[in-house]
Order: sequence, then structure tokens, then C-alpha cells
Amino acid sequence: MDTELLKTFLEVTKTRHFGRAADNLFLTQSAVSFRIRQLESQLGNPLFSRQRGNVHLTAAGERLQPYAEAILQTWGRAKQDVALSETLNTQIAIGASALFWEFDGISDWINRIYGSIPGLALRLESVPRQSMSKRLLDKTIDVAITSEAPRIENLQVTKVRDYQLQLVVHKPNCTMENVRDIPLVYLDWGTRFSVEHSRIHELQRTPILHTHSSRMALDYILGSGGVGYLPSPVVAQSVDDGLLHVVKGAPVMEQSLYLISREDNEKSEMIEAMLAVPFNNVIESV
Repeated sequence: MDTELLKTFLEVTKTRHFGRAADNLFLTQSAVSFRIRQLESQLGNPLFSRQRGNVHLTAAGERLQPYAEAILQTWGRAKQDVALSETLNTQIAIGASALFWEFDGISDWINRIYGSIPGLALRLESVPRQSMSKRLLDKTIDVAITSEAPRIENLQVTKVRDYQLQLVVHKPNCTMENVRDIPLVYLDWGTRFSVEHSRIHELQRTPILHTHSSRMALDYILGSGGVGYLPSPVVAQSVDDGLLHVVKGAPVMEQSLYLISREDNEKSEMIEAMLAVPFNNVIESV
């Protein structure tokens, strides 16, 4: 199957508009329509319903979407693996949600890996939290960075650091009582965080901002004011500079960061060498 057809299908899926998809792909709208018709002909089913400019996926299109994404991810990785040279002879794919790529210290750790392991090429991918275990098991990523270690056999789990989620606010000297009327910023940090957050009565209201990006949450509170739980590695500098303040008496949520890999990965020696590179000077297998 022509991967360009799948790219076009996913772009139309994302934009819900043939014209915008054409602009993003630097194609004419007729070329996009032709590619979609080709794909529909190959699969024997319509993929989009087109009614008065309202473009949306059919049931067949919804079923195709995860396969199209997986095929393109695998194809992209295959092209890079095949192109490896004598100087870059092994590629490791690391997956993490966007939250963790924003952590202070991640870039430094990646740079230390490059400095310690010759011949390594890294592929860094943003992976939704709910897809992480599947991507590890089907080997489309080699290592996952996560705060919720999956309880699955044959996975190696290495704790690399502890950190906290702290309730921070733009005003100094705030208590839990003071924050009841301050706009709430909700950073979606997973199931365990959601449960703990729901138990804090002072924060039970509709958030003015609900986001999966710690940087977006931080920038909003700094720019517009607000209160919300953010990870300590993200807010530390702003707290030190007096731009943010930890709410007095607020519960602190203890968290850990883990690196997860398959024990039977054929690149296990290179992965072990990578995991041995210090991450914030804390390495602990669990």
C-alpha cells in the first residue's frame, strides 16, 4: 500500500476538511480527493462521509485510523533503521507523553546518553499514556518514560527519580481557604492524580484551563493568574524566582518517574547501557 495515501487519509482525518488537508500537504484539493478515492477503492469501503461540507469518518474510517497511524510509525522507523551507517549502527525509540518531554533534566539525560554510547541514534516520540504499554509490547518503541509503571510480565522497570506535584498559585501567602475563588488550572496527570485531586474539596470546580501540557499550565498561571498542581521539576525555577508560590497547607502528591523496556528486546545490551547513564543521579530497579 502507498504510504502517501495513508498520510493523506490521516491529514483529512485531522483537519476534517479536504481543502485544509491539501494546503498542509502542499497538494491540490483534487489530488487529495483522488488519493482518498484510491484508498477507498483498495479497501472497498468509503472512509469519509461528505455532507454539505461536513467531513467526518465513517465506521470503516474509524477502524482504519489506528492501523494507518501504526503503519506510518513503523514505516518511518524502518526507513531510519535501514539507513543506519557504520557510525550510527543502532536506533533506540523512546516514547513519552508530552508532559515528560517538558521535564527539566530530560534533555540533559539525552545529551549524556549521546556522550556515553557511541553509534547510537535515538528516535524520540510523543506517545499517549493509554498507548504506552501496547507500543512497548509491539516493539514500536523500545523504552517508555512514565510515572505509572504497568504491571505486565517481562517488562523491566527502572525508577530514575522522585518528584512532587505541588499546588502553586500566582499570589504569595495563600492558604487552601484562599484559593477557593482563584481560577483553577487542571493539568491532566493520569488516573491516580485525578482520584487524589477529586478528594480536595477546595479545588472542586470547572477549570478555566484543562491541559495535558505542563508548560501550557505554567505559562497560563504566570501570565493570567490561577492555581493548580504542577510537577516540581517544572515549577522549581519560578518558585525560586518568586513568580509562583506553593499554597500553604496544600497536600503534596509524591510521584516517581520510571523507564520501562521489554526484557526480551533484541537491542537489550544497548538499552542496558542507555539505562545505566545517570538520570538526575538516581537509578533504582524495581
